[in-house]
Amino acid sequence: MTDGVVVVDKPAGMTSHDVVDEVRRRLHERRVGHAGTLDPDATGILILGIGKATRFLSYAQASHKRYLAVARFGSTTTTQDAAGEVLQEKRADVTQKDVEDALPGFTGSLQQIPPMVSAVKVGGERLYKKARRGENVERDPRAIEVESLVLLDFAPGDQPNATLDIVCSGGTYVRTLIHDLGQSLGCGAHMASLRRTEAGGFKEADAVPLASVTAETVLPMAEVVRQLDRLEISEEDALAVGHGRPLAQPDGPVRAPVAVMRDGRLLAVYRPEGDRLVADRVVPE
Repeated sequence: MTDGVVVVDKPAGMTSHDVVDEVRRRLHERRVGHAGTLDPDATGILILGIGKATRFLSYAQASHKRYLAVARFGSTTTTQDAAGEVLQEKRADVTQKDVEDALPGFTGSLQQIPPMVSAVKVGGERLYKKARRGENVERDPRAIEVESLVLLDFAPGDQPNATLDIVCSGGTYVRTLIHDLGQSLGCGAHMASLRRTEAGGFKEADAVPLASVTAETVLPMAEVVRQLDRLEISEEDALAVGHGRPLAQPDGPVRAPVAVMRDGRLLAVYRPEGDRLVADRVVPE
């Protein structure tokens, strides 16, 4: 059995679950999961956990992510991206300076209303299922963090395109960010393209094409939590961790979840609780 991580450069035209199915087939392993869904048209980094590593994917999913996105002004769609039906088309008298001046208002701690075409559950049902029936329901805003939002390129025209570099918290809908930016500029906008360039501590150079996935491309299981600080422990403490027992805080106190290691092996993720560390998730024997 293979336990570890595969970082795939997801191609356009596939769902994240399609990628999971293909990796299952290539590695002959049923236990495969992914951290952070990418829409079918999106490309870039998709982190997959294999075997026991699937238990730790939530840490990678919760980490900040980086995207390269293209916003098209003057055009809005039903899905807030290029896959949806066009709702409105018009000339957008938006300049590069207009966009640059608006971006600071979309950084920092924000409240974002999830789009109707999303996997968020309302009333026990995914929003996209309601959207397919033509329903439009009230959604509660969710807290997100946009660490940076930088304009890399601006192509003027009747419907200008802006290329944006975005670093944001897990759970952020980039297409909604772009939709809201277009609303603030009075012309509307949708996300024309999206590529994830960083996630879970991985960059584009770490990713392999889906067609190249083999057992040799599986990274050690500890890589699934590579963005966490690491705590190397003694053999005695390793025995305690195997049973999920608490550990004493080290001399340099731990303030956030930490990857507990022994001789390079991931044993668990522990979190601080007062003057001790308690098990958050332990690698099963």
